[in-house]
Amino acid sequence: QVQVVESGGGLVQPGGSLRISCAASGIMFSRYAMNWYRQGPGKQRELVASILGGGYTTYTDAVKGRFIISRDNAMNMAWLQMNDLKTEDTAVYYCNLRWGLRDEFWGQGTQVTVSS
Repeated sequence: QVQVVESGGGLVQPGGSLRISCAASGIMFSRYAMNWYRQGPGKQRELVASILGGGYTTYTDAVKGRFIISRDNAMNMAWLQMNDLKTEDTAVYYCNLRWGLRDEFWGQGTQVTVSS
């Protein structure tokens, strides 16, 4: 059975940093693209960052230069390092694993709150 679990969210002041994690089990992790999505209050869910199994990364413009996505296929884990956090980054962050159009799995989400 597939399990996807995020962790590491919390409360941070503007300008601070957080690193959130995604741990997966029950899949061949390296075959899946890993995506971080987020949904802020009153907002649509948006794609924040993606990393392919081979390591290629993309970022939405809003976080480019501040966030770094990474993965370790041997550990079945991925991370999102968030730096210079802004209040606009406040959201529930979701880990998504996707294999083309065939399979997709979601974690429960972890809350990131940026506030002074």
